[in-house]
Amino acid sequence: TYYAAVSRDPGRVPPAFLPDVEGAETPVHEVKRKGGDLRYCQKCGHYKPPRAHHCRVCKRCVLKMDHHCIWINNCVGHENYKIFLVFVLYAVIASFYSMILIVGSVIHSAPKDEQLSSDSSRTLIIICGIILCPLTLALSVLLGWHIHLILQNKTTIEYHEGVRAMWLAEKGGDLYHHPYDLGVYENLISVLGRSIFCWLCPVSVNTGNGLRFRASYDILPSTPPCDLQKIALHSH
Repeated sequence: TYYAAVSRDPGRVPPAFLPDVEGAETPVHEVKRKGGDLRYCQKCGHYKPPRAHHCRVCKRCVLKMDHHCIWINNCVGHENYKIFLVFVLYAVIASFYSMILIVGSVIHSAPKDEQLSSDSSRTLIIICGIILCPLTLALSVLLGWHIHLILQNKTTIEYHEGVRAMWLAEKGGDLYHHPYDLGVYENLISVLGRSIFCWLCPVSVNTGNGLRFRASYDILPSTPPCDLQKIALHSH
């Protein structure tokens, strides 16, 4: 799973991509906060699809970019987000399993007539446990964080942008709603896939090509256009 997360490309923006402004299949167009123009990457020389961002480390735009992970030396994006999530899940399970083994070894490997070699082994086990504790805690928090994001169909970048958008909306007397939040079940299958049997497999089964995404407006067609403008996502 780790190898798959490292080697899988997170998703490239096609050089010939052009946003279909008049297309009915794309009700959401992300624009710049200043000026309201469609997002254009000056470094890559092309328009940015919705939820795509430029990675300074990879030096290119990544589809549905979440973040750049130094531990896998790769961006986490549309094509490998699910693989990254499964990797973190298995890392958490392995960490808890290792903690159980370490605690059991410490408790049951202390006979009254233990020798010097046994003392050295027990000390080494305790040191491993001390190192493993913060690692297990950090991985557990990371897993919980991304589960929280998936349930709202957000990326890490969109979460931080949403905090500012919510503050601006409240300041103007409006109500902010994340445009890609389709409900818990739809949010889950948009990342994990429709087959529950493949949820724990390190394969990418994303819906769509990463250039267009379903929005909550697709589910609520009766929402007036003026309300859509109020809750549209504005990003850099």
